[in-house]
Amino acid sequence: QVRVVESGGGLVQSGGSLRLSCATSGRTIYSYAMAWFRQAPGKKRESVATIGSSGSRTYYADSVKGRFTISRANANNTVYLQMNNLKPEDTAVYFCAVGFAPVVTEGGYIYWGQGTQVTVSS
Repeated sequence: QVRVVESGGGLVQSGGSLRLSCATSGRTIYSYAMAWFRQAPGKKRESVATIGSSGSRTYYADSVKGRFTISRANANNTVYLQMNNLKPEDTAVYFCAVGFAPVVTEGGYIYWGQGTQVTVSS
């Protein structure tokens, strides 16, 4: 069992930055793929970024490419999402997920956090 806890969300103005953190415990995550998903009000949860176990493979949704960066620190079982140039459409609850491969579908992940709210004002 892996416990997943997100932090770092908040309210920011358009153009601002936030860094989300995903702390895991229970097992080391070095062999797992990690991902960030988000869900805006009235919308389905969508993949934002994924990263393979070694950190060499990353994927970004087109909507965040060039603005968001996913990274991981296996030594302290943490994954990060650096979000720059935030836009109002980035407003959502952001979830961290743990899985076996860096896929973009929710079904590929077995452990999830409770989410952290990100609100971007215009």
